[in-house]
Amino acid sequence: MAEIQQNQYDFSGSETTIKEALPLLNSIKDSVYNWKIYTILGIDNTNVYNYNNALYYFYKALSLKTDEAKKLKTKNNIASVLIKQQKYNEALQILLSLCVDKNIHENPEYYSKILDKIGFCYFKLENRIALFYYTKSLEIKSELKNDSELGKTYYYLAEYYQKHDPALSIKYANLSYNKYSITNCIDNRLRTLGLLIKNNSGTELKRNSITYVELTDSIFEIKQKAKNLFARIKYDSKKEKEENLKLKSRKIKNELQLARQENQNIISYIIILAALVFIIILYFYLTSRANREKLKATYHSETRISKKLHDELANDVYHAMVFAENTDLSIPQNKQLLIDNLDTIYTRTSNISKEKQPINTDKDYILSLKQMISGFYTPNITLLLNDLDTIVWDEIEKTKKITLYRTLQELLVNMKKHSKATLVVLTFKRNNSTILINYSDNGQGIDLKKIVLRNGLHNVENRIYAIKGSIDIESTPGKGFKVFIKFPLHE
Repeated sequence: MAEIQQNQYDFSGSETTIKEALPLLNSIKDSVYNWKIYTILGIDNTNVYNYNNALYYFYKALSLKTDEAKKLKTKNNIASVLIKQQKYNEALQILLSLCVDKNIHENPEYYSKILDKIGFCYFKLENRIALFYYTKSLEIKSELKNDSELGKTYYYLAEYYQKHDPALSIKYANLSYNKYSITNCIDNRLRTLGLLIKNNSGTELKRNSITYVELTDSIFEIKQKAKNLFARIKYDSKKEKEENLKLKSRKIKNELQLARQENQNIISYIIILAALVFIIILYFYLTSRANREKLKATYHSETRISKKLHDELANDVYHAMVFAENTDLSIPQNKQLLIDNLDTIYTRTSNISKEKQPINTDKDYILSLKQMISGFYTPNITLLLNDLDTIVWDEIEKTKKITLYRTLQELLVNMKKHSKATLVVLTFKRNNSTILINYSDNGQGIDLKKIVLRNGLHNVENRIYAIKGSIDIESTPGKGFKVFIKFPLHE
């Protein structure tokens, strides 16, 4: 199709058509087809004056693994483009190598064309050796009796003698015009008439000018009709193909619709059954997991309380008993010391009891929170609260209040037991729908890279993650301990 358009001088249309074949090149094994496509593209671009693009496609064609004849033809095409770019010396290098090729000599018609181009390059370089090549080409073409090719060589000779011998130039121009008229090559007749018009005068000038105008109108009309006809044929073919595809597509859709209707109910039942099974499995899984977590939390809580009773209270009670047995309690100072020890034991017992007692999450939540925090005040520990009252606690869910309460309690217990801090600061903030709590103390700190999390910190992290929050811990030995807690106001 592209070649037909090219022969009808529709070079832009030819290029558009042939480009539809470019995506198929990767799947074509025979390089002959690739060579043909690149050659058509090169010729199309040459005729619309895109010489750089033309050279690009011709060199791609030359790089393919093809027979010698195709390579020679491609080199000739490259030389033709270089001539149009007025790169005559570059073109000569290619043409002279072709001129001595055995395969070219075996094809007289092709050989004569190469001679014409060599002569033209020398003519443009103002080298009189051009006449030798023109004459040699004319001899070969005269033997072949090829009127179209003879017309071309006569035209070259007319150009050659135009400056030096105008009469001889007109003679060759007329010979060229006659040969082109025999072959009805309108483009070349116009080109020859243009040369005659430049050299004619008087009646001949007028006659040639009229002929030139008539031929110009005629060729434009012929080319336009051919272009329009091809466009209409291509459009009708495309339309017919689209209609056939639509009919086939409609038939397939109807068949598929019937099949879908038969399978739709089965698929629906399968989906419903699968969903029910999934819901049942998920329910039992979540219930089981919740029970496991409750048991685990109860176990950890009981273990922690047991440890406190053993490590703290049992030892303190034992020491108090030993002190009472071995000390004279009639002395007021010893008696007061025993009373102080018993008061300390009572306070610790009360604190352990408070850890497990229910937390008030109603309007008095903030009061309960303050009381819990105040329980950690000592003469050696200063505890500062910032912006606690700025939070609207009624907007926070019950579960999150309990989690926050236990988390702060855990942090303060760890502080009192391990940090040796003298100053603790708790800051509360609300940022849009997020609650921020910052804890910091000036204790001895820990090395986060080396520490294996104890139960306390591990519980703190788990609690915050359970309410979709996040927690960051910063600490270095000797530089205190900081915790940044963040959780959403609403899930």
